[in-house]
Amino acid sequence: MRAPAANYALDAGARSVSRSLARIGVAMRRHRGLIIAIQWVVVLCYAVLLVVPAVRPLPPEQAGILESLTRFAQFAFWGIWWPFVMVSMVALGRVWCGVFCPEGALTEWVSRRGLGRGIPRWMRWGGWPFVAFLGTTVYGQLVSVYEYPKAAALVLGGSTLAAVAVGFVYGRGKRVWCRHLCPANGVFALLAKLAPVHYRVDQRAWENAPPGARTSRGHAVDCAPLIDIRRMQSASPCHMCGRCAGERQAVDLAARSPSAEILALTDERASRWEVALLVVGVLGIAVGAFQWSASPWFVAAKQAVATWLVDEGWLWPLGENAPWWLLTHYPEKNDVFTWLDGALIVAYIGATGALVTAWVGAWLAAGAAAARLSAWRLAYALVPFAGVTVFLGLSALTVTLIRAEGLPVHWVGWARAALLALGVAWSAWLAWGIARERTAWRRLAAVAAVVAAMALVVWLWLEMFYLW
Repeated sequence: MRAPAANYALDAGARSVSRSLARIGVAMRRHRGLIIAIQWVVVLCYAVLLVVPAVRPLPPEQAGILESLTRFAQFAFWGIWWPFVMVSMVALGRVWCGVFCPEGALTEWVSRRGLGRGIPRWMRWGGWPFVAFLGTTVYGQLVSVYEYPKAAALVLGGSTLAAVAVGFVYGRGKRVWCRHLCPANGVFALLAKLAPVHYRVDQRAWENAPPGARTSRGHAVDCAPLIDIRRMQSASPCHMCGRCAGERQAVDLAARSPSAEILALTDERASRWEVALLVVGVLGIAVGAFQWSASPWFVAAKQAVATWLVDEGWLWPLGENAPWWLLTHYPEKNDVFTWLDGALIVAYIGATGALVTAWVGAWLAAGAAAARLSAWRLAYALVPFAGVTVFLGLSALTVTLIRAEGLPVHWVGWARAALLALGVAWSAWLAWGIARERTAWRRLAAVAAVVAAMALVVWLWLEMFYLW
């Protein structure tokens, strides 16, 4: 019996999409020079927007985005770049890293001209993305990285200089910094697991490729992020640069289900450091960093502690003599952090991180025990929700800047609620899929545990956006 014509149409459409994606991948490899040109344009724009505002006086409060380069740079970096780079990870994988990232381009360029030393063992430690993310997140809040150009130049520029230094010393034409030390690498790797496109590797075709079939140009692939392409199974480390497309007629840009990689994850491939970054870093520390400045609890704690210090005669924590590169210090804007401010910011962020970690960890452990799963593996169900969380936090400044321009943002409340609902639903569905080999009630237990784990973070966002 012949299949219905509609099925043939669907199959034909899928084959057409597959061929189109494969051609795009090959085109990216063949037009590598164009990608390099794009990278240098981005590097130039990045340098101008980072350096020029840092050496100019701060603009008046009423200056608009189009009236001040400083305001424009703030909107470009924190209103557009970071929030929507996160969106791009979910939509396209790490195309930003391979095609646009200025740090990646610079560290690879200098690596081709540097010392070419081997990567030391300490640099290969799997915890660096976790440590770097936490450190830059907390430090960025202490110096008000979102508000002031000197702070942005210090944090972003410092990261760029470190990337160049690492590239000069280690590797030969590789992105050692990106692979092991970049503060955003861990978050990008988590979100890229959800991308509906990836470079698919056919290991059998790779192994059976005849001599001379390496590429259409006859030379081996040069993988800057140091991936063993033949064995690549995850989109997490891939920078989507296209340099491996067509390799041995076994690598092609292809579509997949956005949930496929997480559902296919095994207990052995579940990374403890990725889960730590997911739970402690993105859902805990980052949420605290996004929320402390709007929190009435922070204000109440500060007033109580300040009163106690005055009563006890300990006035030095109330001093405003910290340098700007350690704590925010802009007296011309009446924005100066005391030592007490700095200590309480760290304490608030740390307390939020500890609370969320304990809550989420307890529910994951309970759900994993009920479903007879690995808690580490079940934690990956939270990746979509974590993506929504980091986007909501980063886009909060986007909304503030747009509102300051007098543009209508009445739709924002509904959009935020819809995103939270989407993140919760997607993560719940992933939990159901991860427990697919269990009985129905065990699957429901896994889903219920994941939903309960998200409840605290949802409540924190509701407090910030709708109640405070």
